[in-house]
Amino acid sequence: MSLILRNRNILVTGGSGSIGQSLVTKALEDRAKSIKVFSNDENGLYEMEQTFPDKKIEFIIGDIRNSETVNSTVKGTDIIFHAAALKHVDRCELNPFEAFTVNIIGTNNIVKAAVNENVKKVISISSDKAVNPIGVMGATKLLGEKLLSAEAFHNKSNTVFASVRFGNVFHTRGSILPRIENQIKKGGPVTLTDQRMKRFFMTKNDAVKLIVNATSLATGGEIFILKMPLLYLKDLFEVMKDILAPKYGFKPTQIKTTHIGIRPGEKLTEYLLTDFEMEHVLETKDFFILPSLFESISKSKYPGAKKPENLHSYFEKMKPIDIKEISKMLKTVYNY
Repeated sequence: MSLILRNRNILVTGGSGSIGQSLVTKALEDRAKSIKVFSNDENGLYEMEQTFPDKKIEFIIGDIRNSETVNSTVKGTDIIFHAAALKHVDRCELNPFEAFTVNIIGTNNIVKAAVNENVKKVISISSDKAVNPIGVMGATKLLGEKLLSAEAFHNKSNTVFASVRFGNVFHTRGSILPRIENQIKKGGPVTLTDQRMKRFFMTKNDAVKLIVNATSLATGGEIFILKMPLLYLKDLFEVMKDILAPKYGFKPTQIKTTHIGIRPGEKLTEYLLTDFEMEHVLETKDFFILPSLFESISKSKYPGAKKPENLHSYFEKMKPIDIKEISKMLKTVYNY
């Protein structure tokens, strides 16, 4: 069990979101010294304060685009988990400048404040959409990764910067599961963009474990990527119908599916690594580690890591998991 959070002063940006709240829970479990929850969601912070009435938690309202607020908030922090971002593909596509200011300018404010205050470690939440991006959200996430890796190379402080690359996270606020559940609750139809749409998925527990592992292992400039199952969204939705429709008084066959077409900025399939990254990545049993490309790769930094063989073939042959496996995952998510 990692003790990386014990007796540390923790800051979680975007802390009122689902991942932020999971990180706060983990920090409390691991006996962090103090926890700052930083968010621009006033109501979210209010509701979170009712859920987490712990005196070691400080709830701070602010925007990561405001460098003065960021600078004052970062003071006295040991570890920053940077989860604040604009994450919806369609919203980012329609509002590219807003996505840029939050995901890039905001991230840069966090980075600079961390260097100035000699924060020990900064772990930023990225996305598989950063891999060969075609839309605004993915492009800003890619540039966010580059900001951290470059700062890890340039900065003269003791701050360690690293990123974690997420897939879709089951049952987080604003994710696809609550939307589909709500459609099932109303009797349908369920909206599917395209029958061929595939996505990587992880649970909130998986996400927190990845972040904590990255915090423990990071030496500067890395990207950590969980080995996640690939799912057809059409199969996921069918399993959700089977599990949830009876709960709301419907037969699964009563819930129809409507195809709405791919939205701007979306890909049929996401990827975890680019072709170039596959040539440099290391792997462990549970995740991939992309070391800083500014340094020679040293497997000795990461216990149990090795250079993978035929990784191109691994991804080319990777098939989406079947409905039985999806059902097992969702029954855990819904405690069914």
